[in-house]
Amino acid sequence: MYLVESKGGAIVCMLLSLLFLGTWPAVMTLLERRGRLPQHTYLDYSITNLLAAVIIAFTFGQIGHSSHEKPNFLDQLTQDNWPSVLFAMAGGIVLSIGNLSTQYAWAFVGLSVVEVITSSITVVIGTTLNYFLDDKINKAEILFPGVACFLIAVCLGSAVHSSNTADNKAKLNTLPTDQKDGVMNSSSTLVVATGVRENDIERVNGSANKAKAGTAVFLIELEKRRSIKVLGKSMMVGLGITFFAGVCFSLFSPAFNLATNDQWHTLKKGVSHLSVYTAFFYFSASCFVIAIILNITFLYFPVLNLPKSSLKAYLGDWNGRGWAFLAGLLCGFGNGLQFMGGQAAGYAAADAVQALPLVSTFWGVVLFGEYRKSSRRTYILLVSMLFMFVAAVAVLMASSGHRK
Repeated sequence: MYLVESKGGAIVCMLLSLLFLGTWPAVMTLLERRGRLPQHTYLDYSITNLLAAVIIAFTFGQIGHSSHEKPNFLDQLTQDNWPSVLFAMAGGIVLSIGNLSTQYAWAFVGLSVVEVITSSITVVIGTTLNYFLDDKINKAEILFPGVACFLIAVCLGSAVHSSNTADNKAKLNTLPTDQKDGVMNSSSTLVVATGVRENDIERVNGSANKAKAGTAVFLIELEKRRSIKVLGKSMMVGLGITFFAGVCFSLFSPAFNLATNDQWHTLKKGVSHLSVYTAFFYFSASCFVIAIILNITFLYFPVLNLPKSSLKAYLGDWNGRGWAFLAGLLCGFGNGLQFMGGQAAGYAAADAVQALPLVSTFWGVVLFGEYRKSSRRTYILLVSMLFMFVAAVAVLMASSGHRK
């Protein structure tokens, strides 16, 4: 099998992982804003997410000759390594629950803030656990100031959301009540007033005859089209889901670390440690199973007042299916690259890929018009949050060690 062994190779893996993991949430958010049920989207995503792990296992995991110290993927499937397999599967379970939670949190809180808060919680808890599990191969005097920066980013992320919510309420209050009701109840009203057709709402480039991103009319029309209705809902619902997802995310990397390095000595003597690729296969398989069970349940017993669906309706829903498949591949390869880099340079340093909100915020602003026409206070908080995030990532990267 192929192993990343140099610090430079590990950093390349982390940077690619950062790009992939920061992009797939934007694709999922795009589909929700266009009205596709999150249950349908997540079922599609789960299929290609598992496919990515299978591709990685049968390529990187099978390259070269197999040995007792470095067994290939297929050889490890028959070994008595179930304690490590269970750790890998536990990591997949918490990741699947966290990813499912963020699908609903994105609608309430927005792509940018959700990614900042969940990633920051992941670093604060997960990186600390990984530091001790990795036998302190990362430089503590550099690592933990970076963790502190992430913690500050959590507080700033919450402040950004609160300020942006107040801005949106102020925008909506500028519309007369009868105009608000008319827009909410009739798409033809908006078409006549702005020239925006139902499928054009994401493609707002500032034309005079279209509803501009950040305006009250844009917010109301978006509410009509999206699958999860959020106007008038308490922001505490979204933040509660977001913090729950962050706790789930903080546990999957330490569990994977235990699966590949067996720090608790659960394997029998003479049994080789799980390779990254074998662990990632089991990790993704459990992630897939949990996702299928929960989302099929949500088809028939939906949450947050979503409409009921069925397996037949899901199988016939091809609107946006290709984008959902792409999201699964991006997330799958992103997670795989993160683990490949973490095995070489330490999983605590690999948590630098939690800089993914930098990518997600870019997509949130470019694709969805987040923070358009917001107040000066919101912009100051947003810039402060991103600055703290960049500083945290730089410090975390600098703490990279080298696993013996």
